[in-house]
Order: sequence, then structure tokens, then C-alpha cells
Amino acid sequence: MSVNPADGLRRDLGLLETLSIVVGRIIGSGIFRTPGVVLLIVAGLNSDLDYSREQIPGTQLSVGLFFLVWILGGFATLLGALCYAELVAMLPRSGGPYAYLRAAYPEWWTFLRGWAMFFVSETAAIVGVSIVFAEYGNVLWTAVYGAAYSKTTTTLIALALIWGLTFANSFGVFLSGVMQNIFSGLKLFALLTIVAVCFSADGQAGVFTNQLWPEAWTFATMIAAGEALRYVFFAYSGWEGATYVAEEVRNPRRNLPLSLLFGIGGVMIVYLMVNAAYLYQLGAADAIVAKRGIAAAAMNSAVGAIGGAVIAGIVLLSAFGNVSTQIMVKARTWHAMARDGLFFEPVAKVSERYHTPNRAMWFQAGWASMLLAWSSSSGNSYEALIDFFSFTSAVFNISTFAAVWVLRRKMKDAERPFKTPLFPITLGLTLLIHAWFMAVTLYDAPLQSLAGIALTLTGFAYYYRIAAPRVAARRAAGEQI
Repeated sequence: MSVNPADGLRRDLGLLETLSIVVGRIIGSGIFRTPGVVLLIVAGLNSDLDYSREQIPGTQLSVGLFFLVWILGGFATLLGALCYAELVAMLPRSGGPYAYLRAAYPEWWTFLRGWAMFFVSETAAIVGVSIVFAEYGNVLWTAVYGAAYSKTTTTLIALALIWGLTFANSFGVFLSGVMQNIFSGLKLFALLTIVAVCFSADGQAGVFTNQLWPEAWTFATMIAAGEALRYVFFAYSGWEGATYVAEEVRNPRRNLPLSLLFGIGGVMIVYLMVNAAYLYQLGAADAIVAKRGIAAAAMNSAVGAIGGAVIAGIVLLSAFGNVSTQIMVKARTWHAMARDGLFFEPVAKVSERYHTPNRAMWFQAGWASMLLAWSSSSGNSYEALIDFFSFTSAVFNISTFAAVWVLRRKMKDAERPFKTPLFPITLGLTLLIHAWFMAVTLYDAPLQSLAGIALTLTGFAYYYRIAAPRVAARRAAGEQI
């Protein structure tokens, strides 16, 4: 395959590989972990607590609102993808949102987004899926040995996964692309198996008609829906993953938009089917009780302990593949920033032998280890990470979507192989949904939201003391940045 002479990255990824990256990045921990939490929240219960079946009032369960939140999350994700598709086709560069923000906004805002991606949101997402890998490992361990292992063991397993897959991804993008094809197919097989098995066994069809909607639509209902959307968005997150490796994709102006639209649309349909299967087999209350291992619980209910153990093993492989994908694609952002002088200089170097940004991946693994250590001090490590980065991510997501409008004014004559349909209505709806989500998140999780913003703002010190002078010096020397 060809090698990009600008930075030594090889174009080894075709449409199948980029579609696999999109699917592999979306289907990770979310659909196997968050449905019970989402149902708990729309029922007006405390998401920080674990409940027994007797503690859950049946009159508060709202299956209709549960599905409405998943549909809204998928719809908003598709709208966002339509905006991204225009940006991707116009600027097929590695680094994902960083590349588009750099073209649309002042350099300091672009830098701050990259800083937040590393220190708040994107690396934390790697940790979140690693935790689910370790949690489902505990489900399988318990099924085999009859007793769970400790939380310390869970943390150590997650840590080993992060470092082991960082090492594996250091040997080239082609190997990583092959891994995505394998694991993306396995994830879809697992989800479709859950749907087929759960609906073929006896279940609780009444769950779809009993207490379908809340008794009253109040302000609290809107807040609950917004809070639940935080976890739904995380289940859909990663759809932009293929844009991080744009410079390693063949024919990116065609393959990247197609991978986004087909990948998200297909995953949304599968998610709705899987959630219906969970509820049909477990009922609403038991789905809440089994929130950490809802997929295994549903299969256990349908076909017995062996079914639960098998699906737990498949979830382990699914999370394994998702972490691998995240490690691969996200390190390209830190590499792209460092290449432009806006991040730590050693991260800019690419392996001469494997043509991969190995230093960026090792640096990423180091910070992920620190976030894992912090989250392990919380009773609900997974939820704590999502609460920590959701508000900060929403701020920069809004600015990325708005870049479509900014660049249409700033780069009027640029070639746009794909244009956002029904513009500006599509963009307006996207911004409205995400602005509402951001406001609810700040209201519902103020301390976590402010902590993420505070850590993001520390980037100003690095930018004005180190990055900006370095970039200015390089430009003065005639370098193209």
C-alpha cells in the first residue's frame, strides 16, 4: 500500500476496515452495560445506588421513555454524523475533530479541544470500556468458580488490558485493521444472538404495554431523560472513530462518509432490538437489578447459566476489540497535535519500522492508567468516568458541529464531495439537542462537570508558555503548520 510522504503513515484501510472501525468503536461496553442504568434513571431512581427487585416501585417504570431516550440518542448521533460527513469529505486528515476545529477556529480553541480530549474525555473512554471488560470477566469468573473476584483484581485486569493492547497496536495499522474486522463481526454476532435467543424463549411481552409512559410529564421527567441521555450517548460514542485515521484510509472522501452513515444507522437498529430483547426476557425491574451484567442475565434467563457464561465471554471479546480500536485511533490525535507543535514534541514521532505513532500510544496508556486509578476509588467507576467527561465533551462537540457553518463561510470555494443535507435545519437540530443535553448535565452533575472543565483549562498554561511560542518560531522559520 502507499505511504503518505507527509508523515510516513500508510493508507492500508479500505471501506470495510473503516466501517469496522465505526462499528467496533460504537459497540463496546455501552449496549452491554448502560441499558439497566438508563432504565433506572428514567424511573426516577438514584443512579448511584444498587437496588433489589423489592425496592423498585413498578409504577415508576417507563418502558416508553426508555426507548424514546435511545431513539433520541441515535437520531442525534445520525444528525451529528451528517455534519461530520461534510467535514470529513472536505478535510480528510488524521486527528478527527482536531483537524476540523483547526481549520474553523482560532488556534487556542483547537488546542484546548485536543487537550480536553486527552486529559478528560477520550482517554477516559478507553478506561471505561476496560472496566466493563474486567466486570464481565467477573461475571464469567463467578459463573465458573461460584465467587466473584475483588475490585482490586478488576482494576488490575483493566490496567493489563490497556497496556497489552497498546503493545499490540504498536506493530502497524494493517494488523489493527484486521483485528477490527474480526471483533466488529463478533460483536454484531453476539448482539444478534442475544436478540434471537431471548425472543425465542418464553418472556414477558407485557413489559412493552404495562406502564408505557410516565404518569405525568414534569420538569423532573425532562431532567431524567437528559441524565439518561448521558449514558445513551456514551453507548453510541465512537462513531467518529474512522476520522481519526483519515490519512490511513484509501479514497477517504468516499469511504469515510459512507462508513459513518452506514455504521451508525445499522448500530441504531441493532441497539433497539437488543434493548427490546433485554426487557422481554428480564422485565424492567430485573433489568435494573442486573445493570452491570444485563446481557449475561438476559441470556441466563433465556437458556440457563451456560448461555449467560457464553455471552459474558463474547462481551469480553467485544470490549477487548473496542479498547483496541480506541487505542489505535485516538493516539492519532495526539500525534497530529504534536506534529503541528501543539502537544508534547516526542509524541510526534512515528515508528520507522511500523509507521505507527507508538510514542503517542504509550503516552496515552500512561494517562489512562492514572484515570483508572482515580475511578477505582468510586463505588461506580464506570458511571463516574461518564459523569466526569460528558459536559466537557458536549461543549466541544457543539463547536465541532458548528464548524460546518463556519467553514462554509470561511472556505466557500473548497471542494465538498458530500454536503450536509437539509442544511441549516440539520445543523440547528443537532445543536439544539446537544445544548439541552449540556445544560441538563451541568444541572445534574455539577461537580463532575466543573472538574472536567477545570482540567481542560489547565491547557492554557501549556499553550501560552510552550505551544504558542514553539509554533510561532516554526512559522518564522518558514515551516508550513
